[in-house]
Amino acid sequence: MAALGDGTVGYADYSAQNQGGWHFTAELYSRGGDVVSADGKQATIDTPEGRAVLRTLHDMRWKDESMGSRQLLVINDVQQMMGAGKLGMYLAAPDNIPILVKEKGAAYENIALAPMPGGQGTLIGGDGYMFNKKASPEQIRAGLKWLDHMFLTPGDGFLGDYARAGEHDAPVGLPEPRLFTGAADDRDQQAKKANANVPVENYQSFLDGNQELEMKIEPPHAQQLYSVLDGVVSAVLTKEDADIDRLLKDASGKIDGILSRS
Repeated sequence: MAALGDGTVGYADYSAQNQGGWHFTAELYSRGGDVVSADGKQATIDTPEGRAVLRTLHDMRWKDESMGSRQLLVINDVQQMMGAGKLGMYLAAPDNIPILVKEKGAAYENIALAPMPGGQGTLIGGDGYMFNKKASPEQIRAGLKWLDHMFLTPGDGFLGDYARAGEHDAPVGLPEPRLFTGAADDRDQQAKKANANVPVENYQSFLDGNQELEMKIEPPHAQQLYSVLDGVVSAVLTKEDADIDRLLKDASGKIDGILSRS
């Protein structure tokens, strides 16, 4: 797509505000690598998988020039490019799609999802809910019932009432992690399919590919590690002669220091 000119870029990635480290982690997971060791005590980025991630980014930036010259991007920059039709591809979760359509000018029919290359794993996230430590047992039980209704009731509640969502112009049919199994999953999938109002066929490749990936959570002290890794990713995307081996070695030392202080 970069060959189209007029500011059009084939691929974009983040490399500032800790977001470069965030995406490096996801890309490393996709190749079967890890940011830290299983015991959480040592960096594991100075590996063939870590070098492959950076080499791919380097070559896309400097050899085939598919990433364009503007770098040090963050999520809003890339979403603006995609919404304006100036970008072919970027790495993101399905929750980006409504933002691209409702805030950035894109159309649902023009956006598709595919699984991450590498085929080994992917970075997942989630939400946390907290109760006031002064809450009574009755209040806590009420809160748990509310969460159950809102999020864990196929065909009902907040997430599962697809008919109501469609009536309020919310997208129905975007790919989401399948939280349920058995009969509950069947009800959820049938209700979603019956009320879908987005081109679900555009996401089938993503859904199929995700079935094969290991779902992995963030590393310990994630934001601190992402800050270190930002420097690695940004260097590769802004310096053609960046020394990948040195960058990974130096970043490993910094990460080891962070982990040793925990």
